[in-house]
Formats: sequence, structure tokens, C-alpha cells
Amino acid sequence: MVAPAALPAAGLFYWVGALGALYAAALASYRLLAGLRVWVLGSGAAAVGPALGAWAVVTGATDGIGKAYAQELARRGMKVVLISRSKEKLDQVSTEIKEKYNVETKVIVADFGEKEIYNGIKAGLEGLEIGVLVNNVGMSYAYPEYFLDIPELEKTIDKMVNINIMSVCEMTRLVLPGMLERSKGIILNIASASGMCPTPLLTLYSATKAFVDYFSQGLHAEYKSKGIIVQSVLPYYVATKMSKIRKPTLDKPSPERYVRAALGTVGLQSQTNGYLPHALMGWVMSLLPTSTAINIIMKTNKQVRARYFKKMKEK
Repeated sequence: MVAPAALPAAGLFYWVGALGALYAAALASYRLLAGLRVWVLGSGAAAVGPALGAWAVVTGATDGIGKAYAQELARRGMKVVLISRSKEKLDQVSTEIKEKYNVETKVIVADFGEKEIYNGIKAGLEGLEIGVLVNNVGMSYAYPEYFLDIPELEKTIDKMVNINIMSVCEMTRLVLPGMLERSKGIILNIASASGMCPTPLLTLYSATKAFVDYFSQGLHAEYKSKGIIVQSVLPYYVATKMSKIRKPTLDKPSPERYVRAALGTVGLQSQTNGYLPHALMGWVMSLLPTSTAINIIMKTNKQVRARYFKKMKEK
């Protein structure tokens, strides 16, 4: 026989369990509906084009995701400013875009690893009606490594902060005022899924990309009422030179495929993984306790590190 005092406690546990189950079901339903809205029912892609302003500015525009954004925005009829450190590569991409899409381009040579470049960039952007800014330029590790064992650590810290953090802040400072004058504009900040969770053996890179994500979300909240969209884009692996992945797969898409999908989320998600398989991966990781996710990432990156050293030893 159950003691009378136990009955209220049993009732309490029942209602706590019921409310917990209801909350979980409501959250799952919300995420499902939100996913359907983004990936199946709607697309924000149509909003990204010359109606925002004649020009798009893309940093790190000569390879990978940056080049794919430049090409896709040109395909939509936007004139494109290409910014990177290699004049030869910039001229090559510029010629490709002009010949294929018949739009005007402009190149600005700048090494984002240096601090004293922004007056030159400002002069190069003078008088342009900029509707889209893609802050894409980035730097990662050559291979996963413990922080103190990173080659040329002091130099790497300086360069990575300048390239991954300073560039986003400074380019936004230069371009945002013109967007505010017209009450329209889109800023796409390319972060990384490694910024969603602490990523051991890529710790510095992960932290800089977490900054980009937080900066983007805060900026979007500040300026969305003024007609400005700021989106944080957090890809997992894409087949680029930086990732050292040569052959695209379903979960590691080509830059072109990734960018087309990511542009479809503009206006629908202020923070996005940009691509359905990546969104599913991000959702699974979000279900794990942070400590568990960190342990999994640590184990994976230790394996990658070991393979790198084995390969170097065999050379």
C-alpha cells in the first residue's frame, strides 16, 4: 500500500514528466516546421541581387567559397568587387566573371594579414553603391595541433586574428554606413561550424570563428529594423583548398553547390549552416552535451593530426 504522503510526490513527478515531454514535442515540432520553411517551402535567394545595390563586395574572392559567392552574385546581375592578396588570381577571376556573366568587376589587392590596408580599400570602394558584402576571407591551421605547438605561434596568432576577426569588423565599418543611408543591404559573414562548439586542436581558429558568429548575431539584432540583414554562415567541410578536400560529396559539397544553398537561407535564417546536410549535422551536434561534443572532436582531430605526421614522415 502506498503511503498517503507519497501520493502528492508521485503526482508532481507525473506532471513534471508530462510537461517535459510536451516541451520536447513542441520544440521538435518547431524545429521541423522551421526546417521545412527554410529547406522545402521557401527561399530567400530572390532577395539577393541588384535591387539591394549595384555592387557586391567579396573578400577572399579568388578561391573556394569566396569565388563561388562572387560568381553567383555576378550571375544574378550584380557588379562585383573582388578583394584578395594575389593580383594575378584576382585578374583571372575578374576576367572569368566578365566573360561569363557580362558584368562589371573591380579588383582591390589587399593582404588581410596586415593591419594597414583599410584606407586603401576604402578608397577603392569610394562612390560604389554596395548592396551585398561577403566577409569570406579566412585562415585556418595547416593541420590540427596543440596550441603551444603551432608553428610560428606568435606570427600565426597575429595573422589569424587580423584575417578572421579584424577583416570582418573593418569591412563592416567601411560598407555598413552606405547601406544604412539606403535602408537596405546584406552582410554575409562566413564563420565555420567549428565556431559552434569549442574545437580542440583547432582552438584558435574555432575561437575566431565563434567571434564572427556572435558579432554577426549582435549586428543583425542592432540593424534589422533599419533594413539590414546580417547573416552568420557556419559551414562544415566544403571541398576547397583550405579544407584540402578535392572531391565533393553529399556532406562535403562543392563551393558552388554550397553557396547556392546558403543564399537560399538569406532572410530566413540569421544564423545558418547554409546547406541541408550541414544543418542536420549541426542539429545532431546540438543534441549532445558540450563536453561530449568536445571529446568527440578532440578524438577526431587527434586522428587527423596523426595521419598528417605519418604522411609527412613518409615523404
